[in-house]
Amino acid sequence: MNYTITENPPKLEDFIALRTKVGWGNTDPLLAQMSLDNSLYHLSAYQNNQLIGMVRLVGDGALFFYIQDLVVAPVFQQTGVGKALMTKLEQHLAKVAKYGATIGLFSAQGKEAFYHQYGYVERTGEPLGLGMCKFVS
Repeated sequence: MNYTITENPPKLEDFIALRTKVGWGNTDPLLAQMSLDNSLYHLSAYQNNQLIGMVRLVGDGALFFYIQDLVVAPVFQQTGVGKALMTKLEQHLAKVAKYGATIGLFSAQGKEAFYHQYGYVERTGEPLGLGMCKFVS
């Protein structure tokens, strides 16, 4: 499978379309653009100029990094695109995340093993407590 990975954010309309394709719902374009603009780092995978996958890094760029929107179009899932994106992101994190930094992420249910290969572990509550989130509606 031939595709390229760039260190650039996707176009707004491609970002929204990819999120919609995987069932993450429609996103307000203004909020989506702000989200893209405020990300620390982007990787976008393309085949024939079509966005087929992406991942973003958000956070404060020092102590806390958060892997956001690792997403691959359904037709390209299980083809290695997600692994290629994550591997390249880990290479970037190795350069920018210094000793003492924390890298977090949410895993889709049943996909935890994918992240284990990169050293991520579930927070079971001991000793740091469980992760929590709040959805604004």
